[in-house]
Amino acid sequence: MKKVIMASILAIVIFLTLRSDLSIISTENTEAAAYSEYHEISGYIDKGETLYDIFKKYKLDVKDLFKLREASADIHRLRYLNPNQPYNIILDNYDQITSFKYWINDETILHIMNTEAGYLAEKICIPYEKKIEFIEGKIKTNLVSAMDKEKGGLLLALQLSDIFSWDIDFTTDIRDDDVFRIAVEGLYMDGIFKKYGEIVSAEFVNNGDTFRAYRYEINGKADYYNEEGKSLRKAFLKAPLSFRWISSTFSKGRIHPILKIYRPHHGLDYSAPEGTPISASGSGLIVFSGHKGHYGKLVVIKHQKEIYTYYGHLSRIPSGRTIGTRVEQGSVTSILQI
Repeated sequence: MKKVIMASILAIVIFLTLRSDLSIISTENTEAAAYSEYHEISGYIDKGETLYDIFKKYKLDVKDLFKLREASADIHRLRYLNPNQPYNIILDNYDQITSFKYWINDETILHIMNTEAGYLAEKICIPYEKKIEFIEGKIKTNLVSAMDKEKGGLLLALQLSDIFSWDIDFTTDIRDDDVFRIAVEGLYMDGIFKKYGEIVSAEFVNNGDTFRAYRYEINGKADYYNEEGKSLRKAFLKAPLSFRWISSTFSKGRIHPILKIYRPHHGLDYSAPEGTPISASGSGLIVFSGHKGHYGKLVVIKHQKEIYTYYGHLSRIPSGRTIGTRVEQGSVTSILQI
C-alpha cells in the first residue's frame, strides 16, 4: 500500500514539474511572439506635407526622424517630399522604426533599414516587368493628339521627336496622314501597366519620306541608328524647340509686326511661353551675346565651316552664356520670349 501511495506522489510531482516547465516554455514563446510583432504605416504624401508632419500624425519618436535624415543625407535629402508619392514605415513592438521606404519617383525607392550599425540608406530601382508594346497611328492634327494620352502619350511623343530631331522638325514638317509605328517597352507592376520605357525601334513616314530608328547599346551607352547602322545624330538639329506653334515661316513678303511695312524675313519665329528653354542646334562657340537691333536680346553661335545660328527675341540670357563660351548641341543657350 505504501508503495502505491509513494508511486502516486512521485507521478504527481513529475506531472507538476512537467506542467511547470511547459508553462515556462509557453510563457517564453508568448513573450517572444509579442516582442517579434511588427506593424506598418503606409500612405501618400500630401501637398506641402513633410516627414515631420507624418511623424506628428502617427506620434512617432522625433529622434528617429533625425536619424533617418542623417542616414539618407548623402543619398537623397528628406527635407522635401514630392506630393502623391507613396511611403511605408514598419515599426516593431516598441514603436521603433525598423524600415522606411519612400518612392522618390517612378524609377527609384529610398529604403532606410535599422541595423546593428544604425540606420543605413540605399536607393533601389523599382523592378518593373517589361513587355514590348507595338503602337501605330496616323497624324491628323499633331503628334501628341495622335497618341493615347491616358497611357503617357505625351512623353512617348516627346521621346519619338527627340529620336528623329535631326531629320524632322515636328513643328513645321508634320503633315496630315503622316504615319508612325513604334516598338516600345511597356513597364508593368503586378500585371498593371504603369508607363512606357525606352523606344526599341520606330518608323516615321513624313510627307512620303520614311525614317527608321533602332536602339542599340555600345559600351553601356544607348543611341539610335538607321537600317544601315549609321547614327541618327547629325551636325545640326532640325529645330531648337519641340512641339511649338510656328508664328511665321520663311518669307520675302512678310509685313513687319511693328513697322507695318513689307520686309524680308529669313528665319523661323517660334512662338512659346516666356521662360521656355531653347537648345543649340549644333555645337559651337558663342560669338555674340547681348542686345542687337530688331533681334532684341540675341545669342549667335559660330559652328564649323563658318556656319552661324541666331537665337533672337529672347526674354533673358542665362549667366555663363558670354562671348567665347563653347556650347554643345542640345544644351540650353537662352530663354525664348513670347
